[in-house]
Amino acid sequence: MRQVLAMTFGGLTPSYYARQLFFGVLFAAFFIYLKANAPSGISAGSIVMAIACALLYPYSRFVYERIIGFIMGNNVFFVNALLMLFVKFITMLMCWFLAIFIAPLGLAYLYWYNSRQLTDR
Repeated sequence: MRQVLAMTFGGLTPSYYARQLFFGVLFAAFFIYLKANAPSGISAGSIVMAIACALLYPYSRFVYERIIGFIMGNNVFFVNALLMLFVKFITMLMCWFLAIFIAPLGLAYLYWYNSRQLTDR
């Protein structure tokens, strides 16, 4: 069981995971702040969802970047920086909110990829 967890949750490089986790925690803090200041207040379910999305966000983002890398290849596009930052923010927000649904794909891929690396040795 320990090996399965290491091949899935430990499949990302520590620097990549830390960077994406930083952004995931920022989104979670912002989400909790907005919910806490809403007239209806914040529920325990909202806090649990925000924490789960923050922890799964790096794997969700990994899936997104893999798909975009496959579609775009090594092409370079020159666009307005503000437009690029806006699109990046929107995609990050979508990956955060959908992390519970997207991250299992990334975890399954990491397990498959890392288990193949062990058998190829």
